[in-house]
Amino acid sequence: MLYGRVRCVYSYKKIGAVVLFLFFAVLGVNLYATQDKKIQIVQVAEGEKKEPEQKLEAVQMRKKEQALLDVPLIEQLPELPRGCEVTGLAMLLQHAGVSTDKMELAKRIKRDPTVYEEQNGVIYFGHPNTGFVGDMYSFDNPGLGVYHAPIKELAEQYLPGRIIDMTGGEFSEIETSISNGKPVWIITNSRYKTLPAEEFETWQTPSGEVDITYREHSVVVTGYDADYVFFNDPLTGAKNKKVAKQDFIDAWVQMGRQAITYVQ
Repeated sequence: MLYGRVRCVYSYKKIGAVVLFLFFAVLGVNLYATQDKKIQIVQVAEGEKKEPEQKLEAVQMRKKEQALLDVPLIEQLPELPRGCEVTGLAMLLQHAGVSTDKMELAKRIKRDPTVYEEQNGVIYFGHPNTGFVGDMYSFDNPGLGVYHAPIKELAEQYLPGRIIDMTGGEFSEIETSISNGKPVWIITNSRYKTLPAEEFETWQTPSGEVDITYREHSVVVTGYDADYVFFNDPLTGAKNKKVAKQDFIDAWVQMGRQAITYVQ
């Protein structure tokens, strides 16, 4: 009889130990999973600090359903008839707290020195992603504008290590940036919708062929909601101008998804 009781107690202890082991095993897995998740988030955050060129990560930022920022409005006219890009950059930099203006940026932007020529119907000129092409100050001479690479290079001189080149990304990344208080400089066209093929022509440049449109334009995106995109337009002097969202996105995509912003 005593033997049976001892055996029974021993069995209960054995069962209890097994249950206790399983409980801590499961708890240990959960703790490990939680710890592993935290490590991954920290790694992403550190990567962003070390590599500001990377895309904005969802783990860092959240996109709101709508947002609208108060960004300084600067007009390009009358001084810079072709200076929408540097004027837009002046707005972006002033929003970041940098003391600069469109005329200073116009002097400092990198230029492509290629001279305009037309031979047998073929146009030879500069490449806007190499530097500003042509005359920024007057329509009396040939000219066009500048794309994101020289703008980003100039912006880095004022905010070293803080400029993000978002070119090639999705429009949702622009919305995420605005959600988190940072406006976005972009390249679009002056109609803010898809242009027909006849609005483009091909140039031969030292960097290769490039398809350009004289309707190329640059604005600073300041907000969005479900139906519209809002932006500061340096050409018309309109603050938080709104355009149908899908039309605006289509124009931006057609112009190469060019965009830059800044981080703290």
